[in-house]
Amino acid sequence: MASLLERLSKFITKNAQQTAAEYNRAIYQYLGESILWNPENDRSYIDEGYRKNATVYSLINIITKAATTIPFQVYEKQSENDLKRYKALTSGVMDSSTMYRAKMLQKDALVEVQDTPLHQLLDRPNAAQSYNSWLTELIAFGKLTGNRYIYGIGPDSGPNEGKYSELYVLPSQVVEIVSNGIMQPVKEYRIEYNGTYSMPADCILHIKDFNPYYDGTGTHLYGQSPLRAGLRSLTTNNEAVTTGVKYLQNQTARGVLMSEEGDLNEVQAQQLKDKFRQQYQGANNGGDVIITPKKLSWVNFGLNAADVSLIEQYNASIKDICNIFNVPVQLLNNTDASTYNNMKEAKKALYQNAVIPELVKLRDELNRWLVPKYGDNLYLDFDFTAIPELQEENDKVVQQLSAAWWITPNEKRAVMNYGKDEDTPAMDDYYIPSNLLPVSNQDIEIPEPAPMAVDIEAEKQLIKEALKDIVVNAETVEVKAKVPGMSDVYTTEEEAEARAEELGGSGTHQHTFDGEEVYMPFNTHAEYEEAIAESKDEISDKLKAALQKKTNDHNEEVGNDDSKRTTLSTLFEVYKRGVGAYRTNPESVRPTVQGPEQWAMARVNSYLYALKNGKFRGGKHDTDLLPAEHPESSKETSKAESYDDYPQAASNNAKRMLGWIEKYGRDVVTAGTNVGLARAQQLSSREPISLDVLKRTRSYLERAKMYSTIDPKYKDEPWLDNGYVAYNLWGGEAMRGYANKKLAELEDNA
Repeated sequence: MASLLERLSKFITKNAQQTAAEYNRAIYQYLGESILWNPENDRSYIDEGYRKNATVYSLINIITKAATTIPFQVYEKQSENDLKRYKALTSGVMDSSTMYRAKMLQKDALVEVQDTPLHQLLDRPNAAQSYNSWLTELIAFGKLTGNRYIYGIGPDSGPNEGKYSELYVLPSQVVEIVSNGIMQPVKEYRIEYNGTYSMPADCILHIKDFNPYYDGTGTHLYGQSPLRAGLRSLTTNNEAVTTGVKYLQNQTARGVLMSEEGDLNEVQAQQLKDKFRQQYQGANNGGDVIITPKKLSWVNFGLNAADVSLIEQYNASIKDICNIFNVPVQLLNNTDASTYNNMKEAKKALYQNAVIPELVKLRDELNRWLVPKYGDNLYLDFDFTAIPELQEENDKVVQQLSAAWWITPNEKRAVMNYGKDEDTPAMDDYYIPSNLLPVSNQDIEIPEPAPMAVDIEAEKQLIKEALKDIVVNAETVEVKAKVPGMSDVYTTEEEAEARAEELGGSGTHQHTFDGEEVYMPFNTHAEYEEAIAESKDEISDKLKAALQKKTNDHNEEVGNDDSKRTTLSTLFEVYKRGVGAYRTNPESVRPTVQGPEQWAMARVNSYLYALKNGKFRGGKHDTDLLPAEHPESSKETSKAESYDDYPQAASNNAKRMLGWIEKYGRDVVTAGTNVGLARAQQLSSREPISLDVLKRTRSYLERAKMYSTIDPKYKDEPWLDNGYVAYNLWGGEAMRGYANKKLAELEDNA
């Protein structure tokens, strides 16, 4: 039957750092109800180290400044097993291979969350400190004394009971552990500073360095300071500096010159000294020969700095102290070993050997003691990818991802913290290099687009129209005066005007590029953005003819089977997604594909093959566009959703813009395309808008949000501010906020 002591020990909380009674009996031979004295003098490490020794001071500052540049993140756990592997990887040296595998595991193990109470607490741990100063104190005390103490203060009752509202770092040199005997080795913590103050063990997080000194009295409960192992090096360093200062302060004569015969009186000795200074000292007498009739002898006083090897001992002690803190000596302006490559590698080694291990220790302890109070499924971590010195390692990760064909593009995006592309199903597909063959020499099916009847002339014309930078004349090919590498930016106003007409508008506006004036279509950039957003959904006559022919031919072949029939609008949607997939990840496309239009048409052919045969040749795509009766369809049978709960302020913004147009006329209020005016009519009438329209509205408003306020030069006549008018025809800031919130809710509920 369990003893009373064993039963009571079950009530001891984990956070109070209590251990099992059987373990306590074996370890604590002389433990009573008293203060456990720390055998180390932590004050001396601070006074003789940080406050007196320039090397220790510099090393502590190097470590803390580097650590505070690394941001923390709060995540929600997704997989405990992957999290364990991730923690194991990040606890070692971070190189390119480790970072690559850690990123892959983190993607599956954790999902970042925003604006939690834990964020608020760590951003401002207490009223007197920011996160940076708080973390600096925590790390500095740990590096100097081997002990870090965090004191958490929170309400004793109410909805936030058990959560901390403030966190303080205690000065570890004045903190003492109070024991309650074997049953409770750590009862509370006590500060002897301007009096005595006791704190319950549950409210203290004690993070200590390893201390192997077990003497049965509980002294191992304190961490061992790194300076304890380097105490002789620290003393040598301090004494070398002290001796050097004393040598400079207390220099005397170099020695005594005396007559061996002893017949020089005080006056003669002074005359000899004066004659020596006058005739033999100075640059002009260097190398001269002294001749004297007397037999003299020399007695040397003391030793010089070189004789006592002060410099050598000082430099050797600096290297020892650097090794103790795992900081490369090159970072202390050691010019003997400092080259560009050495400094570059030294900065990387600082993070790998000193900063990251320290933050990993803090991370694990905070996840044990603090984070569970704010949610059992939360996890605190530091974003080591933000370290500039490890960006070279990050570049290697990018190269590894580029060559990893067995990972989908969306998985690669997640690893690089770009988020998943939900709008392009092809981003969830695998793209296998065409030069890979199976080792068995057996045939393998390559997912080539299905062979379809193609109108060659229509396809040729489609490609010509896609090359928007080239005007094809009867006999010549004229290249537009377009700025290289920039879309719809021209060096002549005429070309910009022509492009505006192609997009269904008129006018031009100017920008400065590389010191030169360049031109873009439409009177304002807001009008151009609006036109471009809508032009992506417009279909040219030639493309419409080509896709319509494919639609007719396919439907004629499959007959009246509703699970296999399609429409022109569906094929156009597949085509647009193909263009988007090509532009998002062009390196994954086969070398034989010449452009996005060819890739998009191949996607259409692949879709028609799956529609007809009930399965895809290769990777699945656009399954949401397949008829609900199709075996590969992911379409839900519910009707398409529409939304009419957008804010009245959005309708008012649209009404106000339409009112200006009606009052002043289109000759004065020139802003807004046909699509923008149609959107304003829809919003002002409170008509429901579809999900697709909501997404396009959010897309335009996010790009044009710089026009949310009136240009000061139009403050008296705001209807002349084309950017402001165009922005508010789409509902303005009220509609942008609604669209972002609504789409975020839909994503969370998906």
